[in-house]
Amino acid sequence: MPHDENLTADRPTFVSHLECAMTGERYEADRLHGLSRVGRPLLVRYDLAGVRGALARETLAARPADLWKYRELLPVRHTRNIVSLGESATPIVPLDKEPGNVWVKDEGRLPTGSFKARGLVMAIAMAKELGVTTIAMPTNGNAGAAAAAYAARAGIEAVIFCPDDTPEINVREIAAQGARVYRVNGLIDDCGKIVGAGKEARGWFDLSTLKEPYRIEGKKTMGLELAEQFGWELPDAIFYPTGGGTGLIGMWKAFDEMEALGWIGSRRPRMYAVQAEGCAPIVRAFETGERHATRWEGAHTVAAGIRVPQAVGDFLILDAVRASGGKALAVSDAALIAAADDSARRDGLLLCPEGGATLAAYRDALATGLVDAEEKVVLFNCATGLKYPLADASRWLDRHAPVDWAEL
Repeated sequence: MPHDENLTADRPTFVSHLECAMTGERYEADRLHGLSRVGRPLLVRYDLAGVRGALARETLAARPADLWKYRELLPVRHTRNIVSLGESATPIVPLDKEPGNVWVKDEGRLPTGSFKARGLVMAIAMAKELGVTTIAMPTNGNAGAAAAAYAARAGIEAVIFCPDDTPEINVREIAAQGARVYRVNGLIDDCGKIVGAGKEARGWFDLSTLKEPYRIEGKKTMGLELAEQFGWELPDAIFYPTGGGTGLIGMWKAFDEMEALGWIGSRRPRMYAVQAEGCAPIVRAFETGERHATRWEGAHTVAAGIRVPQAVGDFLILDAVRASGGKALAVSDAALIAAADDSARRDGLLLCPEGGATLAAYRDALATGLVDAEEKVVLFNCATGLKYPLADASRWLDRHAPVDWAEL
């Protein structure tokens, strides 16, 4: 099979309609949509009986290992509208030096160096298919970089707004890939308000998290991929760094779709939504029994990707966590930094701060009995650690001076 078969071969599509995640109201497919009439995310629904008749697990196994192998469960109708920078399957790497049976799904191997590539490649491909010419979005860094890259690939104009303390490499990466990027003296939801105003004033299409239906569809491939990598047996627990929560929502959707297709059974992983103590709206809502999370004031954490004061899909995150028997957990910046440092030094795996947060949360969960050492646990590392400033631990050696070998 050609290496680009998933990108070039025509395959049947099975999207039936879109549906409001809150009310269940149906919306017509193949039209441009943002949020539903009640201001909630729209979910893509498929003719799963049709998919079941057209696609077997064995067929998937023979296809090239990339995101687009799941075409029948993705929304892009026409092959010509596929956009790609090479979204290969990401590895699951065991952390041998950690106690228990813990694995990292290392999303930093994707194009643009983060799992945002999954969601944004789908959102941009559908924007292309539906005739969008300019997209705008807020970002804490990695999503904006992915949007800029795929928009450039698709010939779509991109306008990106980010907090003024966004990691510098992200800001420069966004600009290097052709987007107009603006630093804003505020948080990501402040940037989102500017996008909303610009949508009205300039006619931009708002590509913000969950304000269009298709990022979830790209992110759900993490769940499809994980099931396939583990021989169609899901792990016992998943620790997911949670800001907007699109990936957690998407995986939960993927599990339901796979069960309907007969690919997996009814058993689900316990989902642990991991946040930083300095920005933990989902944790607070979980602990107080609320279905919606109020805005977290004064949000601060070194893990920029999970510094989201309020998520439009809060109820979907909380529903999935509760239905799974999982929990929302918060960790300190000190703990997530230490965990990322340990992973690099002991296991050679360079986690981003958000990935470090999942390892810190896993350690806490193991210590308190939330997870058992015999259980199979997957942590999501959402980006390469190279996206963030690294401490300089090098030493100086003067090649002209005598070498003190005892000190080396």
